[in-house]
This record gives sequence, C-alpha cells and structure tokens, in this order.
Amino acid sequence: MDFSLYNKVFENRIRLQIMSVLMANEGYDFSSLKDLLDVTDGNLASNLKTLEKEGYITVEKSFVDRKPNTRYKRTDKGAKAFENHLSALENLIKQQYK
Repeated sequence: MDFSLYNKVFENRIRLQIMSVLMANEGYDFSSLKDLLDVTDGNLASNLKTLEKEGYITVEKSFVDRKPNTRYKRTDKGAKAFENHLSALENLIKQQYK
C-alpha cells in the first residue's frame, strides 16, 4: 500500500474541514469559519496556524467597517497537498473493496 500521498496534517478533523471549505471557496473569514465549523476561537486559531506554517493557506488582515477582518485562502501548495491526501484516502478505500 502506497501512503506517500497521505498527509498527517489533514488527520485532524478541523484542518480537514478548513481545507475543504477553502477548496470550495475563494476565501473565508475567521468568524464565518468559526460559525460554519462550530469550534472555539482558540481551536480554530491553532489549526489555522498549523496550516499557515505548512504554507497551505495565506492570511489577509484588513478592516471592514472599521472592524478587523481576517480572511484565509488556500495556496497552490495547499491545494495540491489536499488533493494528494484525498487521492491517498480514495486508494485506501478502494483497497478495502478489492
């Protein structure tokens, strides 16, 4: 069994969900992600930081109506890593049904 495409970063449910959202959307802000995933500020922040350290997402800080707004976008590196991870999971599932 080839696990070379499997990515341990995405073993975490929240990080997997964050990347799924960012693959389906151009970008997403912190508050919207928090509401969508139903997680605490701290939990979301630490998982976003992990994805940022890996170079899988970028962070854009700005102001909207004088309120700070933090948006996240996937990087090309992050998209590729996520697609590879999904391929690894698909292969794993296919192996079970051979």
